[in-house]
Amino acid sequence: MAKKLMKGCEAIGEAAIQCGCRLFFGYPITPQNEIPEYMSARMPQVGGVFVQAESEVAASNMLYGAAGAGRRCFTSSSSPGISLMQEGISYLAGAELPVVIVNIMRAGPGLGGILPSQSDYLQATKGGGHGDYRVLVLAPSTVQEAADLTMEAFDLADKYRNPVMILGDGLIGQMMEPVEFKRRIEPEDLPEKPWATTGAVGRGPNIVNSLYLRAEDLEQHNLALGAKYRAMEAEVRHETYRTDDDPDVLIVAYGTVARIARTSIDNLREKGLKVGLFRPVTLFPYPAAALAAAAARAKHVLVAELSMGQMVEDVRAVVAGRVPVDFFGRCGGMVMTAEELAEQAEKLLAVPA
Repeated sequence: MAKKLMKGCEAIGEAAIQCGCRLFFGYPITPQNEIPEYMSARMPQVGGVFVQAESEVAASNMLYGAAGAGRRCFTSSSSPGISLMQEGISYLAGAELPVVIVNIMRAGPGLGGILPSQSDYLQATKGGGHGDYRVLVLAPSTVQEAADLTMEAFDLADKYRNPVMILGDGLIGQMMEPVEFKRRIEPEDLPEKPWATTGAVGRGPNIVNSLYLRAEDLEQHNLALGAKYRAMEAEVRHETYRTDDDPDVLIVAYGTVARIARTSIDNLREKGLKVGLFRPVTLFPYPAAALAAAAARAKHVLVAELSMGQMVEDVRAVVAGRVPVDFFGRCGGMVMTAEELAEQAEKLLAVPA
């Protein structure tokens, strides 16, 4: 398929269709409205179903029913809407149902504002609802990557029978870039799901449930889930930029901020300053071992986020005091410039290690 200029939200929607998803349930909220708008037009064209639910709560429970029947399905929302889905997401994880959830983050807390932010990191990576559960979290930094990771998210959800979240921000959702869809899967070509509730003619019934009344049974279920989350560490991925010469300052950033950091680094390199980038692509599981190795070769670590500081907690835990970890953030919908980030890195270079 030839490349096509698309918004990030539209590319995510088309990627879902290209990998065999034919069911979308959601509710409008800025800045992800282009996803349901796109799906409302495209789903009828491919024999799929688009449902604008009465609320985000309803949408998350519609996912439960569709995924339980073995169908690929997904939803999208933004920050406060994702908060409303948290109970349903916990149920989905508890029942081991594969769904894809897209969060195009906006600024908070509360109703906040419609401009981009990264302040849902802790909600996404630490389990925003109740109970011991995790979702696999992927963080794209380009529109092409948003499409690619969406397709991978469906495969990973099926592989682990677990919700997978695409965590972007308003910039990723709204910017336009060329996109190529590298594969197409029809629903009938997807692997069978023998655990699904597709009717019990000729076999015993399948039970999809997250309720265990006996404490012993619930403990065993949680232990099994924990083992699955540890197995997800096989999916860990990251990207580095200009780190081959052991930079003095290692910037750690994901999503849109990683793009900004690349420009900052290029400008600083022109001045002869050794600065590099570590970009986590999986936010859960976190690429801790790779980050620890990269940070060990640096004199300073600078975490940059569109928040008051959330991922920085994970970075500090990984680095464990072996290297100084500083933080620079903008919030409320304000986006740092490459010049601002470069200035922060230069300040660290002036401080003895």
